[in-house]
Amino acid sequence: MLFYPDEKLAIFIDGSNLFATAKALNFDIDYSRLRRYFADQSRLVRANYYTALIEDAEYSPLRPLVDWLDYNGYTMITKPTKEFTDEHGAKKIKGNMDMELAIDMMGMAEYVDHMVLFSGDGDFRRLIEAVQRKGVRVTVVSSTRTNPSMIADELRRQADSFIEISDMHQEFGRKEQSSGSSHS
Repeated sequence: MLFYPDEKLAIFIDGSNLFATAKALNFDIDYSRLRRYFADQSRLVRANYYTALIEDAEYSPLRPLVDWLDYNGYTMITKPTKEFTDEHGAKKIKGNMDMELAIDMMGMAEYVDHMVLFSGDGDFRRLIEAVQRKGVRVTVVSSTRTNPSMIADELRRQADSFIEISDMHQEFGRKEQSSGSSHS
């Protein structure tokens, strides 16, 4: 993993993708330690977290995390989910944040040297390629240790470097005896 102390860094977290990866690995992320880890590596300019939220729900399990992140140095990018009925008559909820994440990465490209993308979504391969053409290095954080792999092969190949999240427990996994200041 190659970080430079003077480089400007931005983090982009695809919330639903990271949640699925962490759950598949039984990896409890300490978001306070995650942010601090990258801030210690370089000049952290922005840490963006993208997630769709169910509106009008009495309780959303995501709400405590979203509120905590918002108060603890993360920029929250959210939008309401959309409910629809599929061809089999089943109610489905959709809340894709790919477009918002892509627009923000392209917009930040001229202001940072290095971007870290927490996602394994192969749809981001062309986005990474476009950001790299602007001179930005891109590190992707996901996992090959899930079955099936959470990272698309084409995304991993396009990235300048890949971090296997399951190897990062020392850096930003939640410690067993941690205080109530961190959330996953």
